[in-house]
Formats: sequence, structure tokens, C-alpha cells
Amino acid sequence: MSDETDDKLPDNVPGNYYVNQYCIDCQLCQDLAPENFACNEEEEYHYISKQPDSPFEELQVLEALESCPAESIIYDDEYCEE
Repeated sequence: MSDETDDKLPDNVPGNYYVNQYCIDCQLCQDLAPENFACNEEEEYHYISKQPDSPFEELQVLEALESCPAESIIYDDEYCEE
């Protein structure tokens, strides 16, 4: 059985938000939430470089999630730290 998190890009930091392999590298997420997204220029995709740690960052990441043209930003409400 395939799990949705199987598509998670390896550069994502652990946490509720992640970017999956369907990222088209449009840079919109980094424009909307520059503190939380970074680009893997070699592989040409963006990823969560820092989970949001303030209400302001949370709003920015949510805006990026809702605006992502590839729908590749995912919120995993079942994520828990081990």
C-alpha cells in the first residue's frame, strides 16, 4: 500500500508541512514564505527548509499551500515527532 508521504522530497525538514515530488519549481512558495521554503537548484524543486514557528509564518505557508499551482505543498495533520 502506497502512503502519500512516499512522495515527500528528501530535503524537507521534519514537521507537518512538506513538498512532494510534483513540485514544478515555480518559486511561488518561496516568494510567499521566504523563511520557510528553499530551492534545490540542482534537482530543480522547492522544499520546506524550516517549519513555521509563528502565527505569521503559519499564515504565509498556508497561503503558499493554497496558491501552489502543482498542489505539491502538503499539510500532514498526523505528523508527530518520534
